[in-house]
Amino acid sequence: MPARSKARKRALDVLYEAELRGADTETVLAEHVARAEPTLPAYANALVTGVVAHQAHIDDLLQSYAVGWTLDRMPPVDRNVLRLGVFELLWVDDVPDGVAISEAVELANRLSTEDSPRFINGVLGRIASAESRPAS
Repeated sequence: MPARSKARKRALDVLYEAELRGADTETVLAEHVARAEPTLPAYANALVTGVVAHQAHIDDLLQSYAVGWTLDRMPPVDRNVLRLGVFELLWVDDVPDGVAISEAVELANRLSTEDSPRFINGVLGRIASAESRPAS
């Protein structure tokens, strides 16, 4: 598995754990960094901190583009895969849109429900088509 794919999975682990525990995401990230063997990849750290920094905007976009779904209704894995995907689509310049979407779909394929990959592909595809990368 490529290094960035592993980093995405590790970032998802942090986001998912924080949500399930009702804990501060940055605290959970620090815990993962402190105990990680092997060490938490720098890209995983960047993904988590980026999602945290832009979460309000990301969640607003998800509410707008996830037709017929609220954030609360989504499975927690899907919600956090989508957050990672949106962050990469809009704020990570060196990841092409197609790669960001494909990687998110692959995470959903491995970790979520049978319908999740198609759902995530649709939501991220709509966001990629309609939104442009904001100025940093």
